[in-house]
Amino acid sequence: MLFPLVISEQNLDQNIDRVFGDATSWFVDAILAEIPITSSVGIPWVVVVLILGAGYFTFYFKFVNIRSFFTALQVVRGKYDTVEKKEDDMIYDSSYGSSDKESNTIVKGEVSHFQALTTAVSATVGLGNIAGVAIALSIGGPGATLWMIMIGLLGMSSKFVECTLGVKYREVDSEGKVFGGPMYYLTKGLGEKGYAKLGKFLAIVFAIMCIGGSFGGGNMFQVNQAYKLFEHVVISENSMIHGQGWIFGCIMAILVGVVIIGGIKKIASVTDKIVPFMVLMYMAAVLVVMGMYSAAIPSAFGAIWNGAFHPEGVLGGFVGVLVQGFRRGAFSNEAGVGSASIAHSAVKTNFPASEGLVALLEPFIDTVVVCTMTALVLIITGQINTGVTISDEEGVLLTAAALESGISWFPYLLTLAVLLFAFSSMISWSYYGYQAWSYLFGRGKRTEYVYKFIFCCFTVIGASATLNSVTDFSDAMIFAMMVPNMIGLFLLSAKVRDELKRYMKSISNMTQ
Repeated sequence: MLFPLVISEQNLDQNIDRVFGDATSWFVDAILAEIPITSSVGIPWVVVVLILGAGYFTFYFKFVNIRSFFTALQVVRGKYDTVEKKEDDMIYDSSYGSSDKESNTIVKGEVSHFQALTTAVSATVGLGNIAGVAIALSIGGPGATLWMIMIGLLGMSSKFVECTLGVKYREVDSEGKVFGGPMYYLTKGLGEKGYAKLGKFLAIVFAIMCIGGSFGGGNMFQVNQAYKLFEHVVISENSMIHGQGWIFGCIMAILVGVVIIGGIKKIASVTDKIVPFMVLMYMAAVLVVMGMYSAAIPSAFGAIWNGAFHPEGVLGGFVGVLVQGFRRGAFSNEAGVGSASIAHSAVKTNFPASEGLVALLEPFIDTVVVCTMTALVLIITGQINTGVTISDEEGVLLTAAALESGISWFPYLLTLAVLLFAFSSMISWSYYGYQAWSYLFGRGKRTEYVYKFIFCCFTVIGASATLNSVTDFSDAMIFAMMVPNMIGLFLLSAKVRDELKRYMKSISNMTQ
């Protein structure tokens, strides 16, 4: 029954709009409501909370995002792996049925630090880094770039906190599979502090929103925008498959299904190859164009600096630029939303803070590096028309035009990068959604396959529809995850501080 609906694209759009339209408009309006800053500029309240939270954690942990940056790089490289082998710090799991140390199994997780990082990065490095940057610059001008960088740096602290908690409160079943994320540190962590009922309620709310976000923003939106660019660049208008998004969706659903059936180990084994390749490929294309326009780079940095502090309209212009930079930066790296802690909780470690440090690299890669490079190539190629509101699809096409101005076939390279961005985001978000699904409906093969089948069905639908209503709804679902998550992060921040001290002490003892 699925395919006749998919093939009739107009009918599908009408049905989707009916489901996600008026019935959910109150939810979208509530989550994405803006706080007025000036008569013409407002900022979503969720972004304000994310910024305040990131700032608080940055000061509370004494600028861990800057102070521990190189330590984080060393952890990813494996320099401190020997710390894990110290017997005094090993974690044993009594659920395996034995109480003596020799026969107990050490809880180490399922993936390496690098694989956990690439899985989380694959979920955040995506169309937001391409379309989102173009949208921010089109509305706020070049100066928005600086504020994207600032929110990326602050977001590193939020990622550190939530991913440390993800590892600390994770659970491991009898087969060694890890279950973690905000659902577990809200339930168990707040339970330890005497807020068991509150923790359970917040965990359920988070899980529901995470499932919705995985179907929408983590799946339908990704495949939809990937198809739009693929259709624009690769498929001729006279082709028989032009406008047949369901075919593209079926192919993507099969590819996604093959990977996600294998669980986090299979997902990580794919992302640890795709993510470095796709990021390096995209950066290489951008660097080539930047090299061809190298004379314009100094003026581009000047435009970013001057636009950030001295935009037209003084107060109104400054606030507009600030808001766009913060908004797109927060939307890009999802720091404080809690989703990344699900992937990081599967890491092989006995020190939760070790993965928290690794996680802080994620916003740096996603926002500070990739978003900045996208902004520079848009500015130096003259693709930005400030003061114009554009769609996500138009944002992708602007970046394609910027690359094409350097070398004519670069849009094909961008199309490949976008396909990889979308694919990697989808497989990672399927894991996030399944973890939330299993928290609500229980663990088991049947439960797992039901979720993954539904996820793949949404992939086909996403490629076939225009998603007018789904885009706002899925954004709202993802950012609604922030509410229960941030409550947990604030209440459990002292636990994270203790874990950081414990890990840094172990490193210090190792190096003495």
